Amino acid sequence: MDQRQLTIRLLQVFLEVVRLGSISSAARALHLTQPTVSLQLKKLAEIVGAPLLEFRHGQLVLTDAGSELMRTSQDVLTRLNDFSLFLADNQKGHNGNISIGIVTTAKYILPKVLGAFYKQFPGVNITLNIGNRAQIMERFTHLQDDIYLFSHPPTGDHVRAMRILKNPLQLIAPADHWACARQNLSMNDVISERFLLREPGSATRSVFETYLSRQGLQLSHSMQIESNEAIQLSVASGLGLAVLSAHTLSQSNEPLAVLDITDFPLQSHWYLVSNNSRRLPNAAVQLIRFIGEQLPNFVDERFVVDNLSQLRQF
Repeated sequence: MDQRQLTIRLLQVFLEVVRLGSISSAARALHLTQPTVSLQLKKLAEIVGAPLLEFRHGQLVLTDAGSELMRTSQDVLTRLNDFSLFLADNQKGHNGNISIGIVTTAKYILPKVLGAFYKQFPGVNITLNIGNRAQIMERFTHLQDDIYLFSHPPTGDHVRAMRILKNPLQLIAPADHWACARQNLSMNDVISERFLLREPGSATRSVFETYLSRQGLQLSHSMQIESNEAIQLSVASGLGLAVLSAHTLSQSNEPLAVLDITDFPLQSHWYLVSNNSRRLPNAAVQLIRFIGEQLPNFVDERFVVDNLSQLRQF
């Protein structure tokens, strides 16, 4: 490959096509014609000496060479952006861009921290992408964000993850449920009840199902609901029982009761995660250090892990 032929513009066009999954969509976003984008992709593939994109089942997907070029391009552009910001910082202080991917339950935690961070670093622009675990895992796989917040992080050598918060899972019922007046119940006492579950792949559901499997138990009746808010409303309405994060419940105004069940709350944690395949911009490093120092000011100290200070070396 003749690196002298590579240009920043070619890499930007390539990344836009990958991000949008369509040549026509990328052309519109870049204010170019579709033939122009196609020609630039063809030129880039010729420079690399290997196909970068191909159609499979009607979708535009990356080849192995394309995947590697995507990571390289993101790293190159991030480094150039950091250099530009370094020069700008000499004149007007801290600034930059951070993209964060968080699973839905984390929306009860992170905004408070981000608000305080923004007051201290008003020049930093933050994009918050919220979805279920499958959606955020997809963003992680395609390196779409700088940092992530998971309660059940991905695994592998490319994953950097650190616990930042305890995330106890409680078993809840309607406020007038018969079990509310009982103490020291076992899971066997309520196993015949209808349980409201998040979608398959949800970290909360995964932890609960693992617990049931270890106890040799199986639910008799269940219903899937893909929203914590809808689950809380449904439980309050008498539709069934559910297992939810204590952080989620702290924000609820519904008439709910936490049951006194042996082995509960189930223990889980929140993890701050990054992908080693993508270099963290300076602004993201600044935010991680801020979380390590300031998080105890925004959540109940009972939930903060002991090793939070290690985020300085994240």
